[in-house]
Amino acid sequence: MNDTSTCGIRTTDATTRGIRIEVRSEFVPQRSSPRDGSYLFQYHVRISNLGQDVTQLVSREWIITDADGEVSRVKGQGVVGEQPMLPPGGWFEYTSFCPLKTAVGTMQGSYQMITAGGDRFDAVIAPFTLAVPNALN
Repeated sequence: MNDTSTCGIRTTDATTRGIRIEVRSEFVPQRSSPRDGSYLFQYHVRISNLGQDVTQLVSREWIITDADGEVSRVKGQGVVGEQPMLPPGGWFEYTSFCPLKTAVGTMQGSYQMITAGGDRFDAVIAPFTLAVPNALN
């Protein structure tokens, strides 16, 4: 797992059983209102199949923690309304958003995957930071 930050854009990278998940997050100031305790972050995900089996993403689980220690879990079918099928060498990308009540937080989780042969497993989404630029300095 890898976590880096450049100019307010934060990235993580993790691979589980040949499924590589890269996440890039950033603060969205034009859709945030710090005065009202409302911070919006966007995250862009790329899921790549580095393995040999056709694999489908069937569901997701996110664990979101804000700076006050408040934890929420989000579970659901697929991602952005899709359950992408990933052939060997294939990939799927999407962008979504996460609102927080604090200027800093974290997200982590997993995608529940199933191979063409029926083998189920959880592909880990490495923890990544959601932070207003300079909030951690």
